[in-house]
Amino acid sequence: MTTTRSERPNGELAQGFKPRHITMLSIAGIIGAGLFVGSGHAIASAGPSAIVAYVLAGLLVVLVMRMLGEMAVASPDTGSFSTYADHAIGPWAGFSIGWLYWWFWVLVIPIEAIAAGVVLNNWFPQFDAWFYALSVTILLTLTNLFSVSKYGEFEFWFAMLKIIAIVAFIGLGLVALAGLLPNREVSGLSLLLETKGGFMPNGWTMIIGALLTTMFSFVGTEAVTIAASESKDPARNIARATRSVIWRISIFYFLSIFVIISIVPWNDPLLPVQGSYQRALELMQIPYAKFLVDLVVLVAVASCLNSSIYIASRMVFSLAKRSDAPAFIGKTSAVGVPRAAVIASTFIGVLATIVNYFAPAQVFSFLLATSGSIALLVYLVIAFSQLRMRSILQRRNVQLEFKMWLFPWLTWAVIAFIIFALGVMFVMPQHRAEVTSTLALAGLVLLLGKLNERRKHPQPAVSAHRA
Repeated sequence: MTTTRSERPNGELAQGFKPRHITMLSIAGIIGAGLFVGSGHAIASAGPSAIVAYVLAGLLVVLVMRMLGEMAVASPDTGSFSTYADHAIGPWAGFSIGWLYWWFWVLVIPIEAIAAGVVLNNWFPQFDAWFYALSVTILLTLTNLFSVSKYGEFEFWFAMLKIIAIVAFIGLGLVALAGLLPNREVSGLSLLLETKGGFMPNGWTMIIGALLTTMFSFVGTEAVTIAASESKDPARNIARATRSVIWRISIFYFLSIFVIISIVPWNDPLLPVQGSYQRALELMQIPYAKFLVDLVVLVAVASCLNSSIYIASRMVFSLAKRSDAPAFIGKTSAVGVPRAAVIASTFIGVLATIVNYFAPAQVFSFLLATSGSIALLVYLVIAFSQLRMRSILQRRNVQLEFKMWLFPWLTWAVIAFIIFALGVMFVMPQHRAEVTSTLALAGLVLLLGKLNERRKHPQPAVSAHRA
């Protein structure tokens, strides 16, 4: 067989990620603009008890990552949970959750591009925000079209800058709370209980409601199992990243949110407008707070945009390899990059960006609503897949090197919690549209998945003449 220069044999992906790339990718996956900006909305709606929403979301992510790690260490695959759902539940499940996840990340592309465009427009108003949004998207698409190691290097340094910023913020906040900042006073821990309404000013349901915001911030942690398949030792890298997810979430989310709610009153009217980090820095009287946060946000959204293109392209590439997407998307370049998958994913993301700027606002809002609860559906499918996959692997006498804790009780607890959270969100007016839109989209994709399964595996015709 002759192999052309433009296509690797069998559409193989290159193993270009180094261990340090995987480590930083696993960290970068949970540090996005949602932490720097979106956390302000969660705190403003749930009050100090927003930290409970972050604890619940963090615990959920830790458990889901443990389940996903069990499957990924046993069988690394670029399709990750979509492939496992295909094997454990059925082809329709892998098809449905794969396309829903792809849709989620395709919509993250315009969200991050728009955020970057706004920051750059504030600094350099000579050009409109849409021009910057489009330029950043094109630039980061180009980084994804070269070798995967180039993407890994970009994301490595993006992640490093985000880590430095968060550690510096937490350190500065703790110094301020200890009263060690000269000529500056902050409210301190009394804000947790003594601000109007106390710790839970809007009731426990707002904690569940804040989960939607917090879950959006955490989505991306699971992408390390996608990236690890393009490294030389995927099982070891997945296990290492999964084990470290607990301390990463604890430091970057819990500590920073604790610092914020100890410095910024939850009912501060500027909190949801300026974002939690900027408002905290302003109350600590740190000069150039807005510029500093805008700089960090720009790095964060560029990182998330970069990762969005990567994750979306790998998921649709995996779908194509299973005949669940057009075949040309499953091809790779000479350096092992699925360029058609990258271009197709970015093209849809750019269309969504154009819709945001030039179509009625309700159109883009509707598109966003359809992805609002996809993270919870993905985690639900991972849990069900792990239940089924464990029994499949046991029947094959496969010795698991990495296992879910307290199986199957914690797995069932995760399933019950997700269903409960979706139910609470459905009865809350402010989240009903998002849950309904996501479930409607899921139903449509599920129907397409069933039709695709029948196309791939048609039922044999029944003979009219039986013996």
